[in-house]
Amino acid sequence: MPANFMPPAPAEYIRILPEIILVIFATLAMVLEPLTSSRSKALIGYLATGGLFMALGGAVWAQVYPGPAFSEMLVVDGFATFFRVLCIVAGILVALQSMAYLRREGVEGGEYYALLLYSVAGQCIMSAANELIVIFIGLEISSIASYVLAGYVRRNKLANEASAKYFLLGSFATAFLLYGVALIFGATGTTNLLAIQDVLANSRSGMLVTTAASLMFVGFGFKVSAAPFQIWAPDVYQGAPAPVTAFLAAGPKAAAFAVFLRVFMTAFGSIANRWEPIVWLSALATMVLGNFAALTQTNLKRLMAYSSIAHAGYVMVAVTAHSPGGVAAAMFYLAAYVFMNVGVFAVIAYFSRKGERYVNIQDLAGLGQRQPVVAGLFTVLLLSLIGVPLTAGFFGKFYIFKAALGADLVWLTVLGLLNSAVSVYYYLRILVVMYMQEPTETTANLPPIPAGIQATLWASAVATIVLGVYPSLVLDFADRSAEVFK
Repeated sequence: MPANFMPPAPAEYIRILPEIILVIFATLAMVLEPLTSSRSKALIGYLATGGLFMALGGAVWAQVYPGPAFSEMLVVDGFATFFRVLCIVAGILVALQSMAYLRREGVEGGEYYALLLYSVAGQCIMSAANELIVIFIGLEISSIASYVLAGYVRRNKLANEASAKYFLLGSFATAFLLYGVALIFGATGTTNLLAIQDVLANSRSGMLVTTAASLMFVGFGFKVSAAPFQIWAPDVYQGAPAPVTAFLAAGPKAAAFAVFLRVFMTAFGSIANRWEPIVWLSALATMVLGNFAALTQTNLKRLMAYSSIAHAGYVMVAVTAHSPGGVAAAMFYLAAYVFMNVGVFAVIAYFSRKGERYVNIQDLAGLGQRQPVVAGLFTVLLLSLIGVPLTAGFFGKFYIFKAALGADLVWLTVLGLLNSAVSVYYYLRILVVMYMQEPTETTANLPPIPAGIQATLWASAVATIVLGVYPSLVLDFADRSAEVFK
């Protein structure tokens, strides 16, 4: 051991406490898997959920000791805490709805929950990373686990196809990200985000830096399903198990946007005039492609995939604004989106029945008569996705377009509002089928809604309404957290 070696201070371990807890519980789930009987597999799910709740407490506790950790490779600030909490909450909601789903499909196993926890741990690392290599490590931890989760129901051919496509295209996008990291290291001599910021602010950056930023944008664009890198999303969302689809559209996307914002607002903030036009075009293309493709969909999961692409476009508008207000708006919108999206997929997981046989919009005919409570909660989530007032979705879009106008992005704001109007059609089409068509055999013999799915649905709907009535509960913290990018 070198004579000048200094062990990490206890506060630094507290700053990575969520990741420590998640890895311990994920490993414990793997160890317990072969030691439990088939009837006891559900206990591993409860154990994993308990671990996620403990990690949530760890993330809040870590905020008491803000600052850098491990030679400034990680940083705990309000921004990191916000996304850590968001990713862990998404993991909790997905774990709750997964228990009944896995039992119904006959694939209940400890490795599912281990993969879920490992992926959330990777997302937490991404949220707090202050170094490009650490970002890559967190991204790979999250992605590799997600690739396996997408194909977890091995007997399902669509799930196998989804996993293969996700893995191949994800690896391709990761290569672009790594090339970008290598080039920026060559141009600046460092991979620390703050150090890169200092170098670029105090020297003239050339084509090498622009190329590096472009390559990294490709990698991040894939992870957030932004155009033209969204091609994987519809097939993966349709083929993956419904709870996994909910997870892919929530946690990994939120963590990817956290990294996107931190890298481009910090490291590449001084060259914003070079990347803003590209992000502007990508945001517009993402909204247009997502909304107009969703108009023609009849499969609910595929429709929600294109909806997810469109919502990524709205967040990209906030990124384009390149301001603390835009960052705060993106944070609020992502919080609202996680609850809306996870709740919608909880309904799909429940309604689709064994083998996910009923996933078409027409299968929902008469659900308002057969299951009025489920239909009512589903309606709240859909209205929030539209952006109806007194829902979280309304204020999410309001703050994003306000930030865009503050950055003089008038045309992007106008086109974004028009795209939002287009989305009204395909969301209302679901409501028309649920309430204005007679029940069919698909809604005739619905089983009782499992407790885990019921808890997820209620939590998502209540959070959507609360954030729509009291947006300051999240927005005030987001505004304070975004000040680090001034």
